[in-house]
Amino acid sequence: MKNDIDIDITIPSHTRYLRMIGRIGEKVAQEINCDEEIRETLSSQLAVVLTEGLVNAIKHANCADPDKEIHIRINVSNKILEVRIYDNGTGFDLDAVPAPCFTSCGMEEKGRGIFILRSLMDTVKYMRSDSGNVLEMKKKLS
Repeated sequence: MKNDIDIDITIPSHTRYLRMIGRIGEKVAQEINCDEEIRETLSSQLAVVLTEGLVNAIKHANCADPDKEIHIRINVSNKILEVRIYDNGTGFDLDAVPAPCFTSCGMEEKGRGIFILRSLMDTVKYMRSDSGNVLEMKKKLS
């Protein structure tokens, strides 16, 4: 019996879809064939990863333009969870994003989303794709 999951979603570039996509992530995690402990933790982590990645794509890449679209692909295969978020923006250098400030240096939020993504996933990459850019995140499930 095959246990792969492959979900492909396209949404308008609007924050009102964040909750829906987060819930889809939770449901996907609940269906993954892995240890119960991993599955429970992964459910909330995947919702956060999808939400943070989408916020970045909506705000920064697509400049909150609801006429643009964001493409999301969630794949689980061979004990690896892979999330890809495609945008049409100009792109950025992921390695140039500064670490966020967690001290009294202010409430600046720059870099916190990327920090969260890197904390929850094993790998995080941002690169050019055929139709724009893709944020690719992977997590081992074993």
